[in-house]
Amino acid sequence: MDAKERLAIPPQPMPEQEPRERIHNQREVPLGYTPEAAMREASRCVRCKRPFCTEGCPVGIDIPGFLDAVERGDFAEGIRIIKKRNVLPAVCGRVCPQEVQCQLACTVGKFQHDPTKSVGIGKIERFLADWERENGVVEIPRKAAPTGRRIAVVGSGPAGLTVAGDMILLGHSVTVFEALHKPGGVLVYGIPEFRLPKAIVQREADYLKSLGVEFRMSTVVGRTYPMEEVLEDFDAVFVGSGAGLPKFMGVPGENLLGVFSANEYLTRANLMKAYEFPASDTPIYKGRKVITVGGGNVAMDCARTALRMGAERSLIVYRRSEAELPARIEEVHHAREEGVEFHLLQAPLELMGDDRGWVRGMRIEKMGLGEPDSSGRRRPVPIQGSDFVEEVDSVLVAIGNSPNPLIHSSFPQIEVNRWGGIVANEATGQTSVKGVFAGGDIVLGAATVILAMGQGRIAAQAMHAYLLTGRWDDLEQAVSAQGGTQ
Repeated sequence: MDAKERLAIPPQPMPEQEPRERIHNQREVPLGYTPEAAMREASRCVRCKRPFCTEGCPVGIDIPGFLDAVERGDFAEGIRIIKKRNVLPAVCGRVCPQEVQCQLACTVGKFQHDPTKSVGIGKIERFLADWERENGVVEIPRKAAPTGRRIAVVGSGPAGLTVAGDMILLGHSVTVFEALHKPGGVLVYGIPEFRLPKAIVQREADYLKSLGVEFRMSTVVGRTYPMEEVLEDFDAVFVGSGAGLPKFMGVPGENLLGVFSANEYLTRANLMKAYEFPASDTPIYKGRKVITVGGGNVAMDCARTALRMGAERSLIVYRRSEAELPARIEEVHHAREEGVEFHLLQAPLELMGDDRGWVRGMRIEKMGLGEPDSSGRRRPVPIQGSDFVEEVDSVLVAIGNSPNPLIHSSFPQIEVNRWGGIVANEATGQTSVKGVFAGGDIVLGAATVILAMGQGRIAAQAMHAYLLTGRWDDLEQAVSAQGGTQ
C-alpha cells in the first residue's frame, strides 16, 4: 500500500465493557485487539523516513519496526523488538500516556490534523504483550558473561524493574529490595485492577526472575536494612523508591473520619484487595456520596473505584477547568461514562463533621481562571462570596505525592532538593554518593510509568559504565565511550 491508501484506513476501535456492567466488577475496561484488528491498525503507519514516534518514546522503542512486524502478522518479531527497549510492555500498553508521547508525534495524526487519529501504538503494544503471554512464547534473551559485580535495586516500581532487567542482561547479579509484599510498586498499590490487572504485573516480575533477578520482599531499605550496609554488600545501588508520601489540602477538618489520602484508599482497594472483602482481610470505608479532590489520573482512579465499592454518587472537585485536567483524556472519558460527576472550577475551603467526628460536609468556593502559572496552566482565582456546602460522607484527597523521604531521613549523605526528591544527574542518574544512582518518581516527583522507565534505562547504562571502568567524576564521558544511554 502507498501512503494515501494507508491514510484512508480509519482507526480501529478497541472494544470495551459497557459502563453499566463494568462499575460492578473489577475486570479490565478495554478488552484488547483481535489479531486482525491489530494488523489493520498497524497498516495505518505510513512508514515515514524520520520516525518521530520513536523520538517521542522515552525508552526509544523501534516503533515502525514493531508496527511493520504486526502488519505482516509476525507477532513474535513484534514483541521481540519492543522488549529490546521495554521490559514492561503489557504495563505500558495499558497505562502510559501514549497520546502525549509517541502518538502525539505520529505523522498520521499530524497529517489529518487530529491527534486522535494517530496510529494506536499503545493498543498494539498491549496486544503484542498479551499475545506473547497467552500463547506461552516468552523468549529468554541471551545474557552477557557474568561480571562478578553485585547490584542492589531499592524499589520494584517501573524504574527499578527497568534497571533490574537491563543490568541482569549485562551480566551483573541483581537483587531488588521491596518494602511491600508484592513487586511492582505503584503498579500494584496505586493503579486499580480494572486498569491494570495485578496478575499482569506479577508476570512481568516473574519474567525478570526467569532472567535471574532476585527479589527480596518486605524489606525496608533505610530501616530493616540500612543504606550503609547495602553499600558495603553491593558494588552499586539504584534507588527507585518512588513518590509515596501523600499531599493534603491543609484545610480545617482534614483529620475527620471518612477522609482518606488516595494512597491509603487505593492501596486498600488494589494491593490488599478490599474489593473482595470479606473474602479478603482488608476492609474499606464505603461512602454513599464520595468526593474526590484532584484532577489527575489518581483522582480518576479514586472516583471510579468508589463507584465499584458501592458509592451511590462519586464526584470530582477540581479547581481548574476541564481544559487544565491533567488526567488522560481516556480516563476522563471512562469516568464520565461510568457516572462520575465533575464539579470543575471549585476548591475545598473546609471539611465539616458530625458530633462523632465523621465528615459530613465540604465547604466549597467557586473559582475563575487567571494568568498561567509556572506549570503553564491558568491559575485558579477564588470568586469572593461564592462558597457553598456540599453534603458528603467520604472524601478522597488526590492532589499529588511527594518523594519517599525514607532514604534521605536514614541516609542524610544523599543530596535532596527542596521537595525532598533525590538530586540526580539527568544524563547518568548519579547522586551525591559514589556508587549510588537514582531515578523515577524519587527524582521526578509523581510522573508517568514510561518516564520512570526512561530514567531507569539511563541509570542502568551509566551504572554499567561505572562498574566496568571505575570512573565516577567523568562518568558521562565513560557512558559516551561505550555507546551512550540509548
